[in-house]
Amino acid sequence: MSRLNIVKVKGEREVNSYVVSCAATKEAVVIDPAAPAPKLLAQMDGLQARWILASHGHPGHLAGKDEVKSATGAETAMHMADGKQFLRSADRYLLDGEELEFGEFRLQVIHTPGHTPGSLCFLVGNHLFTGDTLLAGAVGKEKPETDLRLQLISITTKLARLPLKTAIYPGHGPVTNLENELRTSPVFQQFRA
Repeated sequence: MSRLNIVKVKGEREVNSYVVSCAATKEAVVIDPAAPAPKLLAQMDGLQARWILASHGHPGHLAGKDEVKSATGAETAMHMADGKQFLRSADRYLLDGEELEFGEFRLQVIHTPGHTPGSLCFLVGNHLFTGDTLLAGAVGKEKPETDLRLQLISITTKLARLPLKTAIYPGHGPVTNLENELRTSPVFQQFRA
């Protein structure tokens, strides 16, 4: 199996963008293309972007989408619910359980509604990209469209069941892992009682 490379790029509004690439083929996925796009594109030297994915439709997580698409020709994708909610367009609308190929890897789409109706997480091996569904020690800030109850259901029924060593790459803040979050995060306090 080829090596997976992950580069975290901090954008405006403290949004974490990620360039995830296959070392063997140099094919890549861009997750949450924040502005400024040139900062993100600088991390893609020698890579061929296949997908540009949005974890959800909030502006900060999509601010660089059009510029990255123009520079790379990659397909954009998000969940239809956020396309409708935020009047966002994409080349493809994703469903729970879909798999997207890049290089020698498969990325699994996990629909985790709550932060927004179309919030998505992306799983590649034991690496989980959570957007604002789950942060280190917290969840993303509540917005008018946030359904916190549904978000917690998504986290506990879909994400908490992943292997403990799953690395978590959130849309804001530091990288963490599921074992640490289950042990220390207030989000999971009810399961420790």
